[in-house]
Amino acid sequence: HHAGMLPRYRRLVETLAQQGLLRVICGTDTLGVGINVPIRTVLITELSKYDGSRMRRLGAREFHQISGRAGRAGYDPYGNVVVLAPEHEIDNAQAVAKAGDDPKKLKKVKKKQAPKGFISWSEQSFDKLIEAEPEILTPRMQMTSAMLINIIARGGDVFGNVRSIVFDNHQPRREQYALARRALAIFRTLRDAELIEVTGDGRIRLFLDLQPNFALNQPLSPFALAALELLDPDEQDGGAGSGHYALDVVSVIEATLDDPRQILSQQQFKARGEAVGEMKREGIEYDERMELLEEITHPKPLDELLSQAFETFAASQPWVRDFALSPKSIVRDMFERAMSFAEFVQWYQLGRSEGLVLRYLSDAYRTIRQTVPPEAQTDELDDIVEWLGEMVRQVDSSLVDEWETLMAGLDADPADGAVLPPSPPSVVANRRAFTVLVRNAMFRRVQLAALERDNELVALDPDAGWPEALDAYFDEHDDILTGSAARSPKLCEIDEGADVWRVTQTIDDPAGNHDWRIAAAIDLAESAETGEPVLTITALARL
Repeated sequence: HHAGMLPRYRRLVETLAQQGLLRVICGTDTLGVGINVPIRTVLITELSKYDGSRMRRLGAREFHQISGRAGRAGYDPYGNVVVLAPEHEIDNAQAVAKAGDDPKKLKKVKKKQAPKGFISWSEQSFDKLIEAEPEILTPRMQMTSAMLINIIARGGDVFGNVRSIVFDNHQPRREQYALARRALAIFRTLRDAELIEVTGDGRIRLFLDLQPNFALNQPLSPFALAALELLDPDEQDGGAGSGHYALDVVSVIEATLDDPRQILSQQQFKARGEAVGEMKREGIEYDERMELLEEITHPKPLDELLSQAFETFAASQPWVRDFALSPKSIVRDMFERAMSFAEFVQWYQLGRSEGLVLRYLSDAYRTIRQTVPPEAQTDELDDIVEWLGEMVRQVDSSLVDEWETLMAGLDADPADGAVLPPSPPSVVANRRAFTVLVRNAMFRRVQLAALERDNELVALDPDAGWPEALDAYFDEHDDILTGSAARSPKLCEIDEGADVWRVTQTIDDPAGNHDWRIAAAIDLAESAETGEPVLTITALARL
């Protein structure tokens, strides 16, 4: 049980534990927060933890929270809390016990030292934590654009409501005044962006032309709205309709989201690994390779454009400097690589962080839907949003379904005793999203063919004859193009039948002959059962 698991599996563990069906649960301290699970004994393997930036000892509050799982009221009359000694101390104790009372053997015992950088603890540390008072809670209230938007949307005395939130809290007085200044700065930002207006009678209200589900849920969402105005669908590389504009909109939104460190770390690791291979092929010496590798990081689309725009925006709205702009490419990377959720997790070796990937994708989906105004939306962007939402829903419908239930103003009524969340709706039912999934599945094969990854293609389509077809293609053409023009819907024709879709993906060759194609049949019934397109290659041939 840990934060990297998909929500449905964590819920399964919790439900089975509540029914008394699990003898042992291995987990992180996420198990110690807000979960009513009967646990007789808590075994803590270490009194230290990695907090995202460094290893440190557990605080008293963390220790008491975890220990509080033992002996839940109404389930057990008592509870046990056991802490393991450090591993090197256990080995030393075992060596001493093995020597027994023999002085000669005891003298020969070589005690192990703690590993380098080890955060030590002892029985005394354990006793101190037991007796320690939990650390004092420190208020961390922030005023964000989302809070102000929601207060204004609620109506009534907006000024009075904001004043109450700013001053009726536990922040020191000096920090309360800072919150008030922040609220005024955000108000001016929203007014200058023409998202709100002050009427003649002094009332503050939202403009009526915003989409019904509009929200600025990220602190930098006002900046995102301003940055979107820098993008022009008609001036992107490849011309209008190339798909660059829609992906650039995604990149603007992604730059305002919190960084999922594990994903970005793996993207950087992958990029550096590929760069090392390329440098070795070019004969670059080791020392120079190491210097060049320092410059390689995770992908950052629009980095220069957004950084310059952020500085300009911050000149008139200095409050935004309290939040870091972070260009990154996760949704965009997945779409450009035409990967499914499982393929993306496997490609970046994120099997222990599936839950983190899913939460990021669902946050991106909600933020794009709620932030991008109607005038900035295009058919290509709508396709990406539908694809993203359906992919999240097929992996684990609980995150999206619960949010959409709230947005619709409905009361969630989960079935009592349900072990798993309800199955997601048929992927075939969302025609627009399914069309994008089909196109991605076809283009994924184009990308693998361009890289001449025969083994991966054979694994996808064992009986398609990929090696022979690629040999024949490369006898005629030097490359397979994979740019935005290559993934245009014009090169992927879909004939929608009642039970089977027929798809023809034309390969974009350097000469522009478009004389090779990949043909496939999509079984709708099997696709609905598996939650993703199930296709059979029917032709790999020259037209």
